[in-house]
Amino acid sequence: MNIKEKDSQYVAHTYARFPLEIVKGEGSLLWDDEGKEYIDMGSGIAVSALGSCDAGWIAAVEQQLHRVQHTSNLFYTAPQAELAEQLCKRTGMKKVFFGNSGAEANECAIKVARKYAAEKKGADYYTIITLENSFHGRTLATLAATGQEVFHRDFLPLMPGFSYAPANDLEAVKTLCKEQKIAAIMIETVQGEGGVLPLTAEFCQGLQRIAKEQDILLIVDEVQTGNGRTGMLYGYMNFGLNPDLVTTAKGLGGGLPIGACLLGERVEEVLTPGSHGSTFGGNPIAAAGAVHILSRIDDQMLSEVKEKSAYLMERFKDAEGIRSVSGMGLMLGLETERPAGEIVDRCRELGVLVLKAKEKVRLLPPLNIPMDLLEKAADAILQAAKGE
Repeated sequence: MNIKEKDSQYVAHTYARFPLEIVKGEGSLLWDDEGKEYIDMGSGIAVSALGSCDAGWIAAVEQQLHRVQHTSNLFYTAPQAELAEQLCKRTGMKKVFFGNSGAEANECAIKVARKYAAEKKGADYYTIITLENSFHGRTLATLAATGQEVFHRDFLPLMPGFSYAPANDLEAVKTLCKEQKIAAIMIETVQGEGGVLPLTAEFCQGLQRIAKEQDILLIVDEVQTGNGRTGMLYGYMNFGLNPDLVTTAKGLGGGLPIGACLLGERVEEVLTPGSHGSTFGGNPIAAAGAVHILSRIDDQMLSEVKEKSAYLMERFKDAEGIRSVSGMGLMLGLETERPAGEIVDRCRELGVLVLKAKEKVRLLPPLNIPMDLLEKAADAILQAAKGE
């Protein structure tokens, strides 16, 4: 059997895979099993922040491979401590809990919020407000936190304790806070899976005021928006927020699984020995790679992300076949005249790999994609949008 046949026979059918086997990558380019070259405009759904096989990232990971690959969290390891230090110093947060994915990071935030509220207000303060059209993960808790019924229908009953408000509707949030006993408000500053839709600055600032006035925690899910993706280190920084909890994953690992829940001053001591844990969380190999990733996301790279974003916005604005462009940084959604699936397929034929988010074409290229490849990819996307 070939790879596709083996996959079909032995791998659970949870993915509608593209008819493509990726066998090699270098920077912002990928190759299939027949040797065809593609420009990577998806970066593994915002994971490969530095593209494929980045030399510096490989060196950092390989160096740790020759030291120790795993110890469990019963022992100290330098990469985990160094990564936590970098995250705290660059965000102003106080502590970090490491897991292996965005869903695990969000699970941690949910647990912290409920424990904090129970200790301060009482055990009946456990409800978390999230937004309609949000996406926070596929575990039972993060699925319940996700404000999209399409993800719920096969896994009912949902875990209780989540209420949904329309995005950018501050009055709806205020009403929920009056009617229910709220522990936290949890948002994505750009709803990625929901269609690459940024929240408004006014709404975000309003949520922060509500949280402060009512001693409600503000959680920002930066799983997709984090680690330079929006042109700032974390998306909430575009809105002047001071969240109590920040979750991230994806681009932090650069291709290795890692998740992080950052705890602010109000909640830095909520977790105590035995109250939470992870066997693989903060694994020294993944952490060593993440330390390198963060060191590379400097002011110059963030400035370049903004410049590339402005270039793409200008190319696609009012272009034939494209109705609108949404998003921030190198996290963009294109509303197209033709079905998004057709655009995705045609781009693949033209040697460019793009994604979908609901009915939009989604672009998530490596942060360091060279301008010449970005221009070439934009040409192909425009060609596909026009039906050529």
